[in-house]
Parts: sequence; C-alpha cells; structure tokens
Amino acid sequence: MSIERTSVEMLLQPFFRKMQIRDKLGIEEQQALAAAADQRLDFTQGQDLVKEGDRPTRSMLVTNGFTCRYGVAPGGDRQITAIHLPGDFVDLHSFLLKEMDHSVGALTDCKVITFPHENLVRVTERFPHLTRLLWLMTLLDGAIHREWLLGMGRLSAPQRTAHRICETYTRLNALGLAENHRFVFPITQAALADAVGITPVHVNRVLQDLRQRGLIGWDKGMMEIRDWNTLAREAQFDNLYLHLVEEPR
Repeated sequence: MSIERTSVEMLLQPFFRKMQIRDKLGIEEQQALAAAADQRLDFTQGQDLVKEGDRPTRSMLVTNGFTCRYGVAPGGDRQITAIHLPGDFVDLHSFLLKEMDHSVGALTDCKVITFPHENLVRVTERFPHLTRLLWLMTLLDGAIHREWLLGMGRLSAPQRTAHRICETYTRLNALGLAENHRFVFPITQAALADAVGITPVHVNRVLQDLRQRGLIGWDKGMMEIRDWNTLAREAQFDNLYLHLVEEPR
C-alpha cells in the first residue's frame, strides 16, 4: 500500500539512526529519502522478498522483523550469508547490479518499504553526501560478510554461534532497539543453524551448552546475554567491522 510522507519518515527512523551513528544526516536529506519511498509491503515468515535471478526495479528496506540473504547449494542446503534487521536495506545493491545472484527471505513476519530505482536515481543525482551514505550502507554489508567468512574458516561452531548473538545485540543496541544485553531474537534454531553453517541438531547442542554455562538465556524469542565478557571473548567478537564511529564521509 502507498504510504504518507509523515508515516514513512517515522518508519525510516531506524535507518536514519543507522546513518547518524556514522555521520551527520541533514533534514533535507532525510526528507529526500522519505520522498523516494513508494509502498509498504508485508511478508510472512518463510516468504521470499526477492529471488535469485530476479531483476528488481525497486529496493526494499526492513522496518519491522528480520530477513536474511541466502543461497542454496546444489544439494538443496540453505546457507544464510546475512541477517537483516530493522533499518537495513535488503537489496540496495540491486540498484546497480541489476540481477540478483542470491535470494532474500523473511526469517519472521516482517514489514518493508520500497524505493523504486528511478527514485533513487534522482536522489543520488541531487544529494552527493546522501549518495555516499547509501554507498556506505552497502560497504557495511560487505564488512559484515567478510567477518562472517573469516569466522566460517577460523572459528568453531560454538564460537560462530556466540559471534552471531554478540553481533545481533550490538547492531540492535546501536539503533536503540536493545538494551541491558536483552533483545528480541525471534528466529528459529534452524535459521540460526543456516547462519552458522551447521545442522539444527548441532546448533541445539551448542545453545544448550551456552545456557548451561550461564552465558545466555533464550526463551520465547527473547535472547539474554548473561555474561557478555565471556561470550564476546569466546566469540573473538570485536565490533570494529561495524564501524560505529561518527566521522565525515
């Protein structure tokens, strides 16, 4: 459905916050991006937002819920390569790459707003600083992807699981969507397994061990990190790759 400009500016607050953590964002820039929005769409858990091989004419930004970037191996196994949170564009890169080389699926029921590529062209032609910030958002995606790739090669399954938990909390906390080491983490164990690269049975054993050691609690979609220092140390988690520093871009 179409959305009013005042509504879209409110829905975009997590995204604006994500930008403002890293640089100043002017009112005119915020208004221009809000004006580029088109529709609000709802997706149900398990539904694809965009599929490999698609040639989207719009990019989508999550305003509520979790989505994921994923690929499917020849044998049919899914590998999640990114988790998107509120305030994340799921396919901004399709603006320039054109054809999707992976799919984006809903990990939970979620809501998005769409940005037609023709509108993004006008924004990038008028606002060079905002263009750099949109570019920065895709670079952050790449930084997270590199961190995950390093973990896949050098960290154990328990360490990778702990790392995903630490990263998700840090990203949500930066947006004001988590505090006191508690946050909504409504994905399934099967989805977490796909994000870590192990089986659901294995991830269940890892989670049980983390619980028994008093490092986490996870009940009814609410994750609590009960010993941040130990969990972060075991995960070898360092938030440098998230670039949570405000400086001119």
